Formats: sequence, structure tokens, C-alpha cells
Amino acid sequence: MKSRKKSSDTSLQNNVRSYSRLTDYDIHLFKAGKHYKLYEKLGSHVVEPDGDRTGTYFAVWAPNARQVSVIGNFNGWNRDAHYLNPRWDSSGIWEGFIPDIGVGEVYKYFIRSSSGEELEKSDPYALRWELPPHTASIVWDTWYEWTDEEWMQSRFERNGLKKPWSVYEVHLGSWMRSPDSPEEFLGYRLVADKLVPYIKEMGFTHIEFMPLMEHPYYPSWGYQVTGYFAASSRYGTPQDLMYLIEQLHNNNIGIILDWVPSHFPGDMHGLFRFDGSHLYEHSNEKEGFHPDWKSYIFNYGRNEVRSFLISNALFWIDRYHVDGLRVDAVASMLYRDYSRKEGEWIPNEFGGRENLEAISFLKELNVAVYGQFPDVQTIAEESTAFPRVSKPVFTGGLGFGMKWMMGWMNDTLKYFSQDPIHRRYFHGDITFSTVYAFTENFMLPLSHDEVVHGKKSLIYKMPGDEWQKFANLRLLYTYMFTHPGTKLIFMGGEFGQTNEWNFEQSLDWHLLQFKPHQGIKEVVKELNSLYRSEGALYEKNFEWEGFRWIESGDAENSVLVYSRKGEIAEEKLVIVLNLTPVPRYNYRVGLPYHGDWQVIFNSDEEKYYGSGFDLNYAITTQQVPWQGREQSAVLHLPPLSGLILKRFNRNAKFW
Repeated sequence: MKSRKKSSDTSLQNNVRSYSRLTDYDIHLFKAGKHYKLYEKLGSHVVEPDGDRTGTYFAVWAPNARQVSVIGNFNGWNRDAHYLNPRWDSSGIWEGFIPDIGVGEVYKYFIRSSSGEELEKSDPYALRWELPPHTASIVWDTWYEWTDEEWMQSRFERNGLKKPWSVYEVHLGSWMRSPDSPEEFLGYRLVADKLVPYIKEMGFTHIEFMPLMEHPYYPSWGYQVTGYFAASSRYGTPQDLMYLIEQLHNNNIGIILDWVPSHFPGDMHGLFRFDGSHLYEHSNEKEGFHPDWKSYIFNYGRNEVRSFLISNALFWIDRYHVDGLRVDAVASMLYRDYSRKEGEWIPNEFGGRENLEAISFLKELNVAVYGQFPDVQTIAEESTAFPRVSKPVFTGGLGFGMKWMMGWMNDTLKYFSQDPIHRRYFHGDITFSTVYAFTENFMLPLSHDEVVHGKKSLIYKMPGDEWQKFANLRLLYTYMFTHPGTKLIFMGGEFGQTNEWNFEQSLDWHLLQFKPHQGIKEVVKELNSLYRSEGALYEKNFEWEGFRWIESGDAENSVLVYSRKGEIAEEKLVIVLNLTPVPRYNYRVGLPYHGDWQVIFNSDEEKYYGSGFDLNYAITTQQVPWQGREQSAVLHLPPLSGLILKRFNRNAKFW
């Protein structure tokens, strides 16, 4: 790449032709906040307008600018060489065609504001950016010959809310690195060779990538986005990311991207004060500055900003074939007083704390996404009791497909952190989630946020000696996979990573040489397999009808018993959890049907590093009413174990 030596040569001046990809209707939609495909119009696009000379069309929104020019290696970074033309329609868009510039050209916009301030800005709509710490945009395209037609044609069925969703959350830069060069990232293509077969082996249905959009500060984990339309160059080109997605699809694995419409960083080459005014953010810091992340909040009441954000959401679904968006920090968007003290926020027009513009934006976002792509899902990371987050907009909801069940996560980890001898006093923590489990379409998250900043890894949240720690984690996963709701596990949790997550290095894959870690991995594999094959565990995930307590009040023994039901009522499963290291002999359990039952999963098996407690006995119901059922059976419960029971079907071949 050429050096950025600035030139004073004026021989190139005014070498910008008048040309536009924007129609009057485009401008109308943009100004109304209803243009959802701005990535086809704004930014940089290689074109051949006259049929004789190829070049690049540039278009940028900068209504407060007095002058806008394109600078780059092609003109020696000369600010006066290539001035864009302002449109005549008060849209604030500057545009023009520069001949003989093609894919790979590095550029920025030089903006002189109405007050005379001089700024050099990267392109908000650029499809590729330089490798950080460099910050320029790169002319690129999203052309790719996809081979995932089978997945795309069937994903409406695969991504439905009545289908199993077991999500593996991944930070691409630290999932795995080369043993020979541990400081270097594996690119999109190299990581595909390792990641795709691993997820397939483990049986996860979807992968969720922490943000892959371009970001200048790697320790932000991608949540401080500057290049909203650009795949991070740390791992390769846009086409390299498309290859990774294609390989996942061709192995029947769906893709969710973390998406961050809640805030953006104040880097001077980015969106902040883009044209010398507060264009994308609020001018008042009580509305526009985020105190937690020292970043800036989008002005959701500005139509052009809404068009920018909704276009960006649709862009990743359209051009990159992603199957869902997990929307980050929704709670921070919904409330004007989020993380603010009294006097540090401005009430809405009715005097309330709700951010009415953000609420309206989220509803419009979901209507647009599902209207154009009904075969994908949006998932809200929302930690408050804001109502109807995952209910349709036409019923008064925000319109998300699913919502993270943060209450379940907090209560579950609090309960499992207790010494089992004290768990009887915390019994309400482990049962409370079912009080509200069906008020939303919940996803159960054990995410990256739970294993950083001194919170310890999942395995070290568990009490007891080594055996008990691993038994507790196997039991936690059994509870998770049999609890109503879809599932999400952060990378490393599936084999009992001992260290907290460190984004600067690979996961501790060497741990898999040890039996306890192999056991955790095998438990997650088996639970994923059962979850996908047993309709009772997913078909009614979001309905009361799919779950029944059989025993929720036995705090003294710390035992839970419940059933799960799918579309075929006779194929109910019964789950029995012994949450202490004390074996429970002759524990009677009420069962929903007469007949013979069989343990189809036992987290205490020796192959999982369990105790191998003897369960080699027949489970046949007796006419003894128990726990509200007409029939019951006596079980022997292994220590710190989860059992899944299914009625024996003598006619079924798999028995």
C-alpha cells in the first residue's frame, strides 16, 4: 500500500464527474427514515456510468459541511483535488464519480464544516476498512458466488421458534490461535477449517459471533463499532467472512451476529461529530453520551439515522446471509436514565424515563427485518422487566423473536455457587424462573459477560472439591437444557475452561487431555443431541403447556422433578435433579403415565467423569398416587446428578 504523502498538486482538481445513484424517491425515503437499503446508494461503488470508463461513485451524508472532498493514495491525499458535489434537494448528501478508481483503493472524506472546522472521516458505509490501527476506508464490493442454496431455501423451517436453538457464542479472535504464532489471529478461512467441524461435532444448531464489524479498539471485543458495514479486516476480506458463513450453512449451522445500535465510540475518524455537528448522536450529553462505556448514543429521533441503522441490520442479513441478529444493550436504549443519577438525564415529553424514540426505532427495526426476511430471528439482550419485548409489534410489543433470560442466569449461578449443604435455604432461586418463564420467548444465556472481570470461569463458580465442581457443572447444564427456553453457551464453557476468558489468547484446548474436561464436553454433546431429537425439549419452549412441575417444593432434599411436553403428549420427558452430593435412595416420583420408564440420560455416568452410581434397575410405575399423579415409581438418585426419563415403548425400534 502506498504511503500517505500529502500532495499540493492541483492538476487533479475538479476531476469529479456529476453522477448519481440516488433517485428522488430514494431521497424521499431517506429523509423520512424509511430507506432500508442505503448500502446500495451511499458509500463507494465501482461503476461504469458511460459504458466507457470505470471508476468509483462516492456519496456521503454531511448536511453541515461547506466542502467535501475525497482523499487517498490516488491523489496524494490532496484535499483540493476531488471535491464532491452537494445535492440540490436539501438532503445533505454530497456525491460524485471519480474515474479510474477501483476495488482496493484507500480513501477518506475531507470535510470542512460550516464553521470552518476541518475533519478527515472514514466512510460510514464503507464495505471494508484498513487493518487497525490504520483507519481509512477501502473501495470494495460484496460480490460472492454463494453455494448455500439448500440452507437458504429451508431456513424458514430451521429458524422457527418451535425448532431447537442451541447457540455457541464465539469471540473469533480468541477461540483458537495458531500454536506456532499464538499472538496472531486465525483468519475467517483458516478458522472455518477448525470451527465448523467442531460445532458440528458438538451438535450446536447455531453460532453467535461477538461483533465482527470493524472496530478500532480490540479490547472492546467489537462492541465499539466504527465500520458498521465492514467485516473486520483483522480476520480477512468480506469474501473470507462469506466463505466462513457458507461453510457453516453447508453443515446445517445457523449464524447469529451481535449487532450494536445502542452506542458508538468517539474516535475522530468515525461517526462522532461527523460533519462538525452532532449528526448521528444527540448534542446534549444527558441524551447523547453513555457514562458506562464513554461512548455516544444514536439519535433515534432523526430519520436519516434510523435509515442508517435499519439499512445496516438488513445489510448483514441480505449480503452476508446471516440468520439472526442479537441486539446488544437494549436496556440502555429503552431508558433515558440508564446508568444515570438524578439530574443527569432528560425526561421524555411526558415526563417519563422511557426513551420513546428508541422504542419506536426498535419496533420499526423488527417490522422491517421480519417484513423482508421472515426466515430470520432478532434476539434482544434486555435485562429489565420492560414488557412484551418478544411480542409482535401489532400487539404492542417491541417485535423481537427472543429475549435473553437474564433473571434465570443470575438466579441459577447464584444458586449453584452455594455450598450444597446450604442450598435448601436458596431453593426459591432455582424455582423462581418458572413464575415468568412464558411471559417472553426466552433464551437462556451463559454468555461471555459471566466469565470476565473477576467473575471466574463457570467451573470455578461451582463449590466443592474437583469432582463436585465438575458434577455441579454437568448438573447445571442438564438443568439448562431441560428448562424451557432456547440455549446459549459461551465458548470454553462446553469443556470446563478453568481460566477466565482472555480475549488476548486462545482457549485452553489442552485441558481436553484430562478426563473431567472430556466429561463436560461429552455431556454437552449428549444434551445437544437429546435437545435436537426430543420434541418435548423444544417444541413448546415458550408455552405453559410444555412444562409442569411434579416436585418443586422439596427444599429439604434439594430435589427438583418436572416434566416437558412437545407436540406428541405421550412422549413426555421427566427430569429429576438431585442438587446435593448425597445419594437419595428410594425417592418416590410421580409420573404422568403408567408403564415402564427408562433413564435416557444420566449426568453421573462414568463416561462423563461421574461416580457411576448403579441405575441398573427397572422403573415401573405403581398404583401409588404421588405428587399429584395417579401413579409413581421409586428411584435411586445419584449424587449431584440430573436424570432424564422417558416412557419405555416396546414397539419402538430404538428401544
